[in-house]
Amino acid sequence: MIKRQDFLLLIKIDNPTLEQWLDDDLLAPNRTENDLIFSEIDVARAHLILDLQNNMGVNSAGLSIILHLIDQMHDMRRLMSDFVTTLEKPSN
Repeated sequence: MIKRQDFLLLIKIDNPTLEQWLDDDLLAPNRTENDLIFSEIDVARAHLILDLQNNMGVNSAGLSIILHLIDQMHDMRRLMSDFVTTLEKPSN
């Protein structure tokens, strides 16, 4: 788990950028009483956000749509995996 200050240094962004991402619901770290705790998934997502913004020119509205679609895709993969696992179970 990564605290806010370490996350900012790791991703190489400033606090206002992080606050904007949080306001736009692009990241959802765990919240403690006095800090944010980021996971490795948050780190990967932040790198994706930077790549989309800096290398592909995606604006904030586009980021929201793209990340929402990626989240839906991952949810569908999880559901399909659960479905296949259920089908593979021997019936009694």
